[in-house]
Amino acid sequence: MIESLLLRARAWAGFLLLIVGAGLRPETAQASHIRAGFIQAKPDTTPARNPRRIFFKMILYTTTLPTGTTPPVDEKDVTIFFGDNTSSCYQGIPRVGGRQPIPLVPDTGVNVYTFEHTYGTTGSFLVSYTGENRIASVRNMDNSSAQSFYISTTVYIFPELLGNRSPVITAPSVDKGAVGQPFTYNPGAYDADGDSLVYSLRPSQKVSLLAQDIVGPPCSGATGNNTPQPVNVPNFRFPNDPAVTPGTPPVQVAYGGVPPGVPGAPAIFVQNPNDGQITWNAPVEAGIYNFAFSITEIRRTPLGWRKIGEVVSDVQVIIVPTNNLRPILTIPTDICVVAGATVTGVVTAVDGVAAGSAAQTPVSLFAYSGIKPPATFVQTAQGPPQARGVFTWQTQCSNVARLPYLVVFKAQDTPPGSGSTSTPPSSQPLVDEQVWRITVVGSPPQNLQATTATSPSGLNRTVLNWSTYNCTNASTIHIYRKVGPGPGPGACETGIPPSTGYVRIGSVNANVTTFTDDNLDANGAPRGLARGLTYCYRIYAEFPLPGLGASLASAEACATFAGRTAQLKNVDVEATSATAGQIAVRWTTPRTTTGVAFDGTPGYVLSRGEGLAPTTFTTVRTFTSLTDTSFVDTGLNTLDRQYTYRLDFVRTFPGGQPSITETSLPASSVRTTVVANNPPTAFTVRWTYNVPWDNTARPVTIYRRADTPGSVFVPIATAPTGAGGGTYLDNSATLVPRQSYCYYVRTEGRYAPTGYLSALLNKSQEQCRQLIAPPCTPVLALQAVNCDSLAALPQSSGTTQTYTNRLSWTLSSAPTGCDANVAGYRVYYREGTAGAFTLLTTTAQTSFVHANLPTSGGCYAVQAVGSGGAASDTSNVACQANCLFFSLPNIFTPNGDAQNAVFRPRNSSPVRSVHFQAFNRWGRKVFENTTTASDPVLINWDGGGPVGGDSSGSRGNKVSDGIYFYFAEVEFADPASTKRTYKGWVEIVR
Repeated sequence: MIESLLLRARAWAGFLLLIVGAGLRPETAQASHIRAGFIQAKPDTTPARNPRRIFFKMILYTTTLPTGTTPPVDEKDVTIFFGDNTSSCYQGIPRVGGRQPIPLVPDTGVNVYTFEHTYGTTGSFLVSYTGENRIASVRNMDNSSAQSFYISTTVYIFPELLGNRSPVITAPSVDKGAVGQPFTYNPGAYDADGDSLVYSLRPSQKVSLLAQDIVGPPCSGATGNNTPQPVNVPNFRFPNDPAVTPGTPPVQVAYGGVPPGVPGAPAIFVQNPNDGQITWNAPVEAGIYNFAFSITEIRRTPLGWRKIGEVVSDVQVIIVPTNNLRPILTIPTDICVVAGATVTGVVTAVDGVAAGSAAQTPVSLFAYSGIKPPATFVQTAQGPPQARGVFTWQTQCSNVARLPYLVVFKAQDTPPGSGSTSTPPSSQPLVDEQVWRITVVGSPPQNLQATTATSPSGLNRTVLNWSTYNCTNASTIHIYRKVGPGPGPGACETGIPPSTGYVRIGSVNANVTTFTDDNLDANGAPRGLARGLTYCYRIYAEFPLPGLGASLASAEACATFAGRTAQLKNVDVEATSATAGQIAVRWTTPRTTTGVAFDGTPGYVLSRGEGLAPTTFTTVRTFTSLTDTSFVDTGLNTLDRQYTYRLDFVRTFPGGQPSITETSLPASSVRTTVVANNPPTAFTVRWTYNVPWDNTARPVTIYRRADTPGSVFVPIATAPTGAGGGTYLDNSATLVPRQSYCYYVRTEGRYAPTGYLSALLNKSQEQCRQLIAPPCTPVLALQAVNCDSLAALPQSSGTTQTYTNRLSWTLSSAPTGCDANVAGYRVYYREGTAGAFTLLTTTAQTSFVHANLPTSGGCYAVQAVGSGGAASDTSNVACQANCLFFSLPNIFTPNGDAQNAVFRPRNSSPVRSVHFQAFNRWGRKVFENTTTASDPVLINWDGGGPVGGDSSGSRGNKVSDGIYFYFAEVEFADPASTKRTYKGWVEIVR
């Protein structure tokens, strides 16, 4: 074998000298023959699974037509580059079997190559193929017969991915279309792991050197570096580019598909990023065209969405001049089915007939999909007049997924004279392709029942029960609750959307069939459910990664508690001030069902939080008498802040018995915002609130006064209001530009539906504004930190990493009529996702670079400042998550050469401490230590083992070569002191 490789290399070198001496390019050494292709990958699934062993399959499409008098080139073996500076050594990968024909496309053959590679470490690797040469006469590039052919697949090998299969393309990568007719193509790709796929067009590429020149050591006689450097082919243009057909401007024709055709508009060549469907509307000149597209794999991980692979396919389209019209497919409408149902879809097609042409011809139907098999597609009639096929799929619980399954249907006609390699252009078969989407959801949990009960401490609780969920692969049951009956989700809408008013209160494993609702507080302590209210529940099942599907929601189950708890009825702003604001809070007394006095010692605890929906509350006052039903809260900043109150009805008992607490629904103050319009002739008055009573039955009253001494508030209008607030435009002719005016609003509410508490009047704070247009509100964007790239940097771990966040913003058009002529901006920052912002800087620019940060996490906001000093509303808050990575190798070599001698992280984000343990294959601990950020390399295991049975971390003896399993508990140096556990294996080689 080695001798044959040497002879081949010498012969090739001599041939290169010959053609270079003749003034020829090396790329023309072989006849042109390659049309299209792609590479796919999957992990090792053998019993002795090696996570770094990857199996590959490459599909290559080549012409079966002779080049002049030369027989067609046959690509019997190929060279592959594995992305880790190694290759298969010259033509080291043989083809599996011979070149196979494509049905009804006799001028193109399919070549299949299978191979494998074991990587020495984890990481991402660009696996590629470059072949000589492309087929001649490709129109949208220069001199295609002299251009090499390049395709690639990026594989990611990381323990947390648990093995990953690349997208699989099921449809042929060579297709044909007609001049003047829309052309459609779909790769029919699917991902066996259920990952999301994103499609994107890209130019065809080449590699300037021959594959033999790139091959490097340890291949015999090789001098390259095993790393192809792809570039775009010369003068690549997408097929709809007018430069490709300068004599005939390309335009669209009528088309009823997606996107619909706009006759006479510039031609389009687009790819749907979600399903891969390519639409070319419309070719204007016959010829061969090539293009490439990428399929990017995206997976949702506990750390968020992450790119985990990419396949780049190069495709060829052959456009022919013909009066034959393509067939027209009719496919089923997109559907949603419950797992377990049988999907049946009827597909039909009618051959197009042009004026003066022959009659309709038979049409062949094809279906491409990752679910076929087990799904089947059987053509039952070819026509004419109509071709017909039936698609059948018996769904299962394992098919539940967030994304729909795609089935690509293809119809191909058979004009007279087609079916041979000498078919004239007028007899070339044409196609139509369309995509059917099938979404599989879980069935709703059954027999949900809600029963009232009392806890041992006397709190009201609801006990929920339901039947065992029928899909055993579901991971979680989520429980939702709301006060009073509510609407259910829409048909085929999984989960329970916020629009229904339900709030999630808990989750259990999918095999659990009961849940007790004690109305837990933020600390997990039971608060009990309020008397006098009806609580309604729904549940649904969630499915695990990577599919992330969900079930339909269950039917609603409700439970009512007799009596009535204490309820807030007023949060009334009585004084507006930055330091001396006042809010009057009032509530009702609780009632028992029998009228008997409450047991224990009753009282109230009134608490306050900031904002419309605070997550934390501070106790304001404790009351020991049930007759105390009002309180005026003073010393508040009602000028700038909105407050929300919560009332707890508490009963305490002697002898250390636990108290009973019933918590009312929180209620906020009403907050008014006043903005001058542009031009400044009117004010827009807005108000917001979050209250348990209904304010919508009665209109809001708007009050106004001039901001001058002696003026008083007068009602100027009423306006309807919604569940959370409303808006009123004050465009009174009496308003004077540049004059200041003050406003407040008063709501009138009631408890629905009984209305037993009505006329609940609550005023907002006062807000004064000058009748000039405010600055427009900025819209902030924060450039995402590529944590994967940081994790892949070849630096050692340590504590010296710093991060840079890059901000940019634009001015929005909000609020309506705002002034876009601003003098500058204020940039605010906070380290975490909660807490107060601090002013970071002021600038006249629309961007800012925040450098030298110890961690990447943090949140930002921006305000625009007008020329008169007026500040805009604060922009959206943009937050950067902390990059948390801790990358450990799978091998180290403590053999005394000082190279890779200790086990330590290849790279990590800032770390406070690491508790590391290593175990041999029998589970015995062989090493343990705890290191901190003061250790610049962390862990630092040199292969030492226990001494005298001690496993405390002594490095006296050396453990034997082999595989060891580790357990690393890492505390990161981010503001949240995040803790994560890393499990894996490492090999010691000496």
